[in-house]
Parts: sequence; structure tokens; C-alpha cells
Amino acid sequence: MNHHFRIELFTVCCLWLLSPIPIFAESPYDGHWQGAIELPTGSLEFDVDFISDAAGKVDGDISIPVQNLQDLDLNVLEQSDDGLRFRIPGIPGDPRFDGTLSADGNRLTGAFNQGQAALTFVLSRALDPGLEVESALVGFEDLVHKAIADFNVPGLGLAIVRGDQVVYAEGFGHRDLERKLPMTADTLFAIGSTTKGMTSTVLAMQAEEGLLDWEEPLVRYLPSFRLADPMITARLTARDLVTHRSGMSRHDLLWYNNNQLSRRQVIERFPHLELTADLRQRFQYNNLMYMTAGHLSGQLDGTTWEETMRRRLFKPLGMQRTNFSVVTSQKDPNHALPYRENEDNKLERIPFRNIDLIGPAGSVNSSVREMAQWLRFNLAEGSIDGKSLLSAVALKDVHSPHMTTEAPPFEETQISQIAYGMGWSVETYRGLRRLRHNGGIDGFITTVMLFPDHDLGLVAFNNRGSGLAMLIAQMAGDRILGLESIDWTGQALAQQQQQQAADAEAKADSETARIADTQPSHALAEYAGFYHHPGYGDLHVELVADSLSWTYNGIVTPLEHWHYDVWNGSKEAVDPTWEGTKVQFRTDLDGFIAEAVVIMDASASPVVFGKRPNPLLSDAEHLQRYRGKYQGPTGQVATVAVEGTQLTVELPGQPRYTLEPQVSGRFAIEGLSGFSVGFEDDADGNVQGIVFHQPNGVFRSERLAD
Repeated sequence: MNHHFRIELFTVCCLWLLSPIPIFAESPYDGHWQGAIELPTGSLEFDVDFISDAAGKVDGDISIPVQNLQDLDLNVLEQSDDGLRFRIPGIPGDPRFDGTLSADGNRLTGAFNQGQAALTFVLSRALDPGLEVESALVGFEDLVHKAIADFNVPGLGLAIVRGDQVVYAEGFGHRDLERKLPMTADTLFAIGSTTKGMTSTVLAMQAEEGLLDWEEPLVRYLPSFRLADPMITARLTARDLVTHRSGMSRHDLLWYNNNQLSRRQVIERFPHLELTADLRQRFQYNNLMYMTAGHLSGQLDGTTWEETMRRRLFKPLGMQRTNFSVVTSQKDPNHALPYRENEDNKLERIPFRNIDLIGPAGSVNSSVREMAQWLRFNLAEGSIDGKSLLSAVALKDVHSPHMTTEAPPFEETQISQIAYGMGWSVETYRGLRRLRHNGGIDGFITTVMLFPDHDLGLVAFNNRGSGLAMLIAQMAGDRILGLESIDWTGQALAQQQQQQAADAEAKADSETARIADTQPSHALAEYAGFYHHPGYGDLHVELVADSLSWTYNGIVTPLEHWHYDVWNGSKEAVDPTWEGTKVQFRTDLDGFIAEAVVIMDASASPVVFGKRPNPLLSDAEHLQRYRGKYQGPTGQVATVAVEGTQLTVELPGQPRYTLEPQVSGRFAIEGLSGFSVGFEDDADGNVQGIVFHQPNGVFRSERLAD
């Protein structure tokens, strides 16, 4: 393939200020060199690798990241102990370099010519990556310790990969405050949504083997998969799953703290979840789609997502302690505990949140040392220690932007508008291409960051809900890349203080939305019961000590009356998930409490949970008390029978009707809108009559003796 050599503006990020370190080799040129061609409009960065044979003859290759040219062969025309001439063959304009070596052997300067262009170039011998990072991070650990105190974070871990080397791995602060156990580079930590890039990469491996076609409809591989819109179902692909463009909003509260369902059972609920956009119309971050992607991956290998990840990724990368559940992590002697900051700004330990159900979207646990292997794999274009697990082309597809996001450019942080690849955010940071993803679950925050054009990868985490991990990784990256220093932590602290003040004011103002001196429309006991939604499942409301409480996915939340038939999640809840959440109760046409309405996803419509009738009304043994004959004033006899778990009623000259339980305690007559049946008991609780509720009146019949 012919590569057209272009001269373009490119930001130079070389570490000229570092002290040169002589390197001795077969020839004075052997090794890795970095430099730039000086253009009228700026600098064009490139790097060269020289190697000599046994006779001392120099050979090499050149890479120009901004032009996406990688390891092009060089043709050395002339060499001496103090100078080197080389060219790039096969490029229009015959680009040539004519350089002179400095006295210390670490700098090559001279003329670059291509066609009619005559420019200067500079090449400097690259430092050993470890020494380079060590030099760049002088004094940095003092900054980290101060930031941990300023941000009130228990501990932080940081690992850095430069080239193919893990050049830094360290822990700061504590993984366990109570026992004063230190955070280390080997401390296990919940990495949250940074799992997504791993899930996508394993799918890319399967696609490369022909097990998956990214562009084929998903139903080809998961025939039972359905969404609310059959047209979207028919078109949606595996690529749509991992690029957040399925048309479905997050619906995170469906899976959050849910340990009762399997992934397959959750997928079966998708037809009942609202779609808020057409396919590929809008970027809508979605953990459920990533869960589905992981389920698909396991199905393609005839096993589980966990086993597929372990075999295809973790084992080859040497990530031996990396696991899939906080349950497993807690059995390891070196794991971090999760914390939060309470209203008094004190750190308090919180329970681990089990998110095994949503595993492919974010349940992996690892250490920064083992995560460094994941960074190496990505920087080496799909290889580890010389062994290819995924082709560079396939990994580039994972790293490439596939969906625009609605996030605007962040001028104050010098970040371009963010696009999304497959498990990676793709952006330009201070003029440099950057791949990044953050992860967060209760008490744990992670950031993974790659500068692929500069062979730099960073991973950081902290064990409290704070953005410090990303700030520390970003500041370390700035130093290593030779960028002008920016006080990211100082800026973030100022913004945090402003946000805390705004939050306090907003919380105080929330009471103004409350209508005073109102009462519920029904006795509290009438709100109690089980409420159901086919997508979100069951919501249980109980009467506890003269107040209401609800339970959803195992999270118990006391409710305080807000106004009218609206209740509010109390701040007294042990688990604060539902604090401040409103639930509105609605009645049916007969005036009975029949529905609970809750906003489960701010991007979608409120979810309506229908109240379930008393379960006894569907219990075969209990229904026996109603069976028998009932005679009305005109002598007409109604016969009530039990069939399975349902009642039936038969009147002379009419078909047999099935009776459906209602929240009122009555039974609706199937097929007759507005008609229902109730039963009356005597003082001893024995059924003595049947009552027919009809649009034209209420009619009673007495029970006949058997």
C-alpha cells in the first residue's frame, strides 16, 4: 500500500528537559528515538527505531502517529560515527533525513527534504521508560498524599504503563481505615464500568474467529431476544449493544441490588421496558445492554461470560487474582473496603454492593498491578509479551468512535466532544488522542486512561465516591507527556465546594414544593400490599408502626407522607438509594388504592406498578369457602364453583363466567366491563351471600344450604 506522506501541524510532547542518559549499543544509533520536523505551522512529531546487525549496519523503521503511519521501513543511505542519512522508500517526494549526531550521542539534528520542501528535524534518544516516569513524577507522591486528605478519601491506587513496561504501581492511604491497613498496588478493588471495554474486547475476539458478525441482527444469535419495538428488535446488532445506541434508556433500578434473577430472566423483561429513542438515534448509556452483550459472549462459547473472560482474557494476561464478584474479593486477604462521606463529612464504611447480575457491565474486581496488564495489552495493539490475542485491526475497531454523545466539549478542561467506541470514550485531551473509561459502584471509583499515540496507559482507583482517581491519573499523565502543569485537584476542590453549597440550598428549597396540611385519602392499611410491573417486578408496601415502608430489590425504605397521596423516601433509610424518591398512589374507578407510580428512570416515563389482589383470592384451598349456590330475590340461583385457582359463576340461561381477583377484594367478571362480584361474611366469618355490582345497581343473593 502506498502511503502519501503529509506535512501537518502536530503538537510536540517530547521530554527535552530530562537529562540525557547515554546508551551503548552495536552502533551509536541503536534504540528508540523521538522527535519532530519543524513546519511553518508547528511541529510534526515522529519516532524512529534503529537497530544494527552483527556487522554494525544500521536498519530501522519510522512511525508518524498523527498521519496514522506505523513502523514504515527506512532505507539507511549513509552512516558514520557522527552522522546518518536515511529515507522513507515508496513515499511520493522521496522524503530524506540528513542528520548530525551530537557529541554525547543522544541527539540527531539536520535537514529534512521532501520534494521542494526543505525543513529541519530533531531526534532525541528516548529515555528508559522507567527512568523517564521516575524523573517526571519527582514530588508527585507528596501531591497524592495531600489530595487524599483534601478530598477525604481513605485510599488510592495508581499504576502506569509506558511502552510495554509497567513503570509504576503504588498504593496510598488505607484500604481499611478501622484496622489501618494500607492500600497497595495489589489491593483488590471493584473496577465498575471499566469492565465494559473487556467485555467488548472478548466479543471482538469471537468476531475475529467467525463466531459473531458485528453487523448481523442480534436475534440470529439470541433468537428469543425482544424489545418493546419489533422493528428495533429486528435490526439491533451486537455492535449496538456495546455502543449505547439501542434506543433504550438506562432502567438501572431494575438490576440494582437485584440478586434474585438470572441474566436470561432480566432479558425476558425487556419487552416491558420503555424505549425512548429509535435505534442509533441517540447515545443512551445502558448497563442492561452490556449485560446482554456478556450473556451473548458466553452463549457463543457455550459457557458463561465469566468463563469466557477468564479463558480468553484474564488467564493470557496473567490477571490471576482478578475476579467477577465482591463476594470473591472479600475472601482475598488484600481487598479494599468501600466508604462514603456522611452529613458530618466523616468517612463511614458501607456494605459491599453485589452487582453480579449486571457483571459484564461492571462487576470485575482487580488490582492496579493486574490492571496494568490490561493496559499493556491495549497499548501493544492486542498482544501481550509478544503473543497476539486480537489483531491490531480488530482492536482498533474497539477503540474507534462509533457513536456521538451529547456531551459538549469541555473547554475549561481542554477535552473535545466525547465519542464512544466499544467500551471506551474516545476524545482529544489537550491536543492528544485519549481513550478513557470511568467506573463507579457504591464506595469505589476507577478510571482507566490510554494515550495510544504516546504508549502511555494509566489506571487509578479510590475507595470512596470521589472523582479523585481520574484527577490523579490525569495529572500524572500531564507530567509524563511534558504538558504544562494544571492544578486539576485545586480546580475540582473549588467546584466541589460550590456544588456542596448549591446542593444544600436546593435541599432546603425542596420543602417549598410540598403542599402543607394535607392528608392521605385512605387509611394507611389500604396502601399496603404487593404492586407489580412486568418489567420492574414487585414493589412491596407495608404498614410498620403506623407508617408506610416499601421494599424493592431487597432495599427497605421508610416512607414519610409528603402531601395528598404522595409519599417520600425517608433519609432515615439504612440504604439511601431511594432517599427523596416520590411514590404516588392512585385509585381505581371504585375508589380503591390500585397503583403506585414511581420515577425509576429520569429519562423515561414514570413506572406504574399495579396493586396485586390478595394472594388468598388465587389460593385453591381458600377459594373453597365461596363455592356453592346463591339465590336472589326473584328466585334466580347463581352457582359458584372452583376451577384450579379461579372461581367461576354460572347463571341460568347464561354462559359460565370466570372471576378475576381485584384489589378491592371483589372478583371482576371476565368479559363484562363494569361487572364484579363480592362476597359477604357473617359475624363468625362464614360466607353468607354474594353481591353482584353492575352498572345498573347492586344485587344481593343469599347462600343456600349445601
